Amino acid sequence: MRAMPRRALAAVPSAVLMFALVACGGGSDSGDSAAGASDTQAAAPAEDEAAEAEGGDAVETPLTGEAKEKAEAAALAAYPGTVVKSEEDAENPGMYAVEIKKADGSEVEVYLDPATYKVVKTKDEEADEAGS
Repeated sequence: MRAMPRRALAAVPSAVLMFALVACGGGSDSGDSAAGASDTQAAAPAEDEAAEAEGGDAVETPLTGEAKEKAEAAALAAYPGTVVKSEEDAENPGMYAVEIKKADGSEVEVYLDPATYKVVKTKDEEADEAGS
């Protein structure tokens, strides 16, 4: 007879845990997945603001796929060298920015129109850093 109460006592922690999960809405069948998604989305702007406050620059999205290939090819055609990075430009919304290291070691940022991949303007990275 002693074995039965021990089994009952062993089940108590599991029952308490299940009750706590259900009471707190931690069950997987809660159906409130939108709340979790909005929490994640709300964190993203805070991260962007923190990155801006920390470094002073807005976070820029790297280019991928065909957009990356076309933007880099167009920038390299205008300014031969090696691509350092390519991204959607935060300082000039609606433009792509490709940073190129030229053969002489200097760097230039080439801004492109994403519809035509034509060079709109450039920025000499060394001159920009010297002025800071």
